[in-house]
Amino acid sequence: MSSTADYVPPKVWTWNKANGGQFASINRPIAGATHEKELPVGRHPLQLYSLGTPNGVKVTVMLEELLALGHSGAEYDAWLIRIRDGEQFGSGFVAVNPNSKIPALLDRSGPTPVRVFESGAILTYLAEKFGAFLPRDPGPRAECLSWLFWQMGSAPYLGGGFGHFYAYAPSKMEYPIDRFAMEVKRQMDVLDRRLAESEFIAGPDYTIADMAIWPWYGGLAKGWLYGAAEFLDVGSYRHVQRWTETIWQRPAVKRGRMVNRVQGDPSEQLHERHDASDFETRTEDKRAAG
Repeated sequence: MSSTADYVPPKVWTWNKANGGQFASINRPIAGATHEKELPVGRHPLQLYSLGTPNGVKVTVMLEELLALGHSGAEYDAWLIRIRDGEQFGSGFVAVNPNSKIPALLDRSGPTPVRVFESGAILTYLAEKFGAFLPRDPGPRAECLSWLFWQMGSAPYLGGGFGHFYAYAPSKMEYPIDRFAMEVKRQMDVLDRRLAESEFIAGPDYTIADMAIWPWYGGLAKGWLYGAAEFLDVGSYRHVQRWTETIWQRPAVKRGRMVNRVQGDPSEQLHERHDASDFETRTEDKRAAG
């Protein structure tokens, strides 16, 4: 391993310089709003404030799956939050999510609006609200929630760990890339072994565990994350690949991945979603452009 100059941490860390990298402009060691800005509110019971990152995709996929099942109460407005512009630090967003991270959900279907933040909490809330995609029997329910929480604990090593140092850090450093690549490959092996014995993550049925894990690890398997598919040899995880393709064939997943997306092929982007017809309009726009 290449040598680097030794770094001696100070006795007390202070924020006295930018840390570099693609997200340096929004990184800070304090919480709270930086500016006053109210959130827009649409006409549907559920108001989602998000961005089409893997964490945001979890929730839009869930909502589209609920609508596909016929749950009309799952109609939603999806408002775009541009995190690189610091919109997550507006006063209205901070009121819904004091942690200033997407996604954030406001359920206005009852007399008092209910805020829900953290993607895993939103998936669980919606599953319980509509009685879908979360088993009721204690054993299968525990299996599903165990894998949901596995994702919540594991994905930071993929995104904030490997993804940051491999794709976003101001310079390439061997030690953190090597360390986090090893952990991500271990996680892929965990999934591959599980999917060798189970059709879906939590068992024979498609659940919120799949919806939580697929945008991260399915996205990695598809080559969508960090340009690292070859580096991590993702094609070797054949059971993950099988599962990834099975879920990708679901129409609700394709729709959910489009919502609040601002990167990649413009034909796969729907910046805001306020009605199911928005997808049809987007298709017509693509045809006209072609």
